[in-house]
Amino acid sequence: MSTIVAGYVPTPEGEAALAWALAQAKRDGSRVVVVATPGADTDEAISEEQQIDALESRLAEEGVTGEVVHFRGAGGAADSILDHAKADDVSLVVIGQRRRSPVGKLVLGSTSQRILLEADAPVVAVKVPH
Repeated sequence: MSTIVAGYVPTPEGEAALAWALAQAKRDGSRVVVVATPGADTDEAISEEQQIDALESRLAEEGVTGEVVHFRGAGGAADSILDHAKADDVSLVVIGQRRRSPVGKLVLGSTSQRILLEADAPVVAVKVPH
C-alpha cells in the first residue's frame, strides 16, 4: 500500500490539499499521513489535540486509513513534510498553494518552494477552487 503525505493548515488552501489527497487515496487505496500545522494564521482557536481529533475523524468518515501528526522542530512544516516524504512507501506529496499575482508567481512561499524542490516523491500543489 502506498502512502500520500498531505500538508495541512486550517486555511482554504490546506482544506483543498487535504480534500485532494483524500480523494486520491480513495481512488488508489493509499493511506494518508496528514502533517498538520497549528492554525496560527486563523481566528479559530483550537488545540493541537482538537485538531488531530477532527482530522482523524475526517479520515475515518472518508474511509481512508492513515495518521495525523503535528510538525515539530525548528525547521518548520517543510522539514516535517519532507521527513515524512522520505519513507519508502510514499508515492505522492500534496500541498496547498495560494493564487499569486504575476509578481508573486516569480517567488513561491518558502515552504512550498522547499517541498517542490527537495521532495523525492512527486508533489501536487493544489489551489482553492474558484
